[in-house]
Amino acid sequence: MRVLYVYCHPLDDSFHAAIRNEALAALKIAGHTVDLLDLYAEGFDPVLTAERRRDYHDPARNRANNQPHVDRLMAANALIVQFPTWSFGPPAMLKGWFDRMFGPGIALDLSDAAAAKPMLLHIQRITGISTYGRPRWQAIGMADPPRRIIKRYLRWFTGNRAVVRYYALYHMNVATAEKRRRFLARIRREIERF
Repeated sequence: MRVLYVYCHPLDDSFHAAIRNEALAALKIAGHTVDLLDLYAEGFDPVLTAERRRDYHDPARNRANNQPHVDRLMAANALIVQFPTWSFGPPAMLKGWFDRMFGPGIALDLSDAAAAKPMLLHIQRITGISTYGRPRWQAIGMADPPRRIIKRYLRWFTGNRAVVRYYALYHMNVATAEKRRRFLARIRREIERF
């Protein structure tokens, strides 16, 4: 598969960097082609400027404003999104990428505003990998927005056809070295089967 790996963490020496390294190694072993989109390293601008907002509902302009990232999304048939959960949501950087990539002319057809149509029908698999500082029960109490974004929202853009997986390490702030090691092993194992 051609995998667009969207990575969103500002620190190169973080646990997230270790997760990314495990996942990329597993994808290589499995023979996938990977395009690593490191939002922080590439200096992605998540801001929806006034001009971009004015162009948002014009599919051709919206697409043109985001063309380099659109090309990468369209070249993929699988999507992996890795991020920490901050304040029970994705980082602003990733939210900005979602806002820009999952709009008219890119991920949805709004030619009939009453009946939006998904346009990412070529995406066959979506995987989310996240960490949370809080325990699972607190995420559930907040309806676990990151899990819903990956498993429901993103899947809609594929015509609800993509196979979706979500892997989360909850209560990371108190996770032992052994718990982190097990999570890394799980990611490698699951991604090798991607």
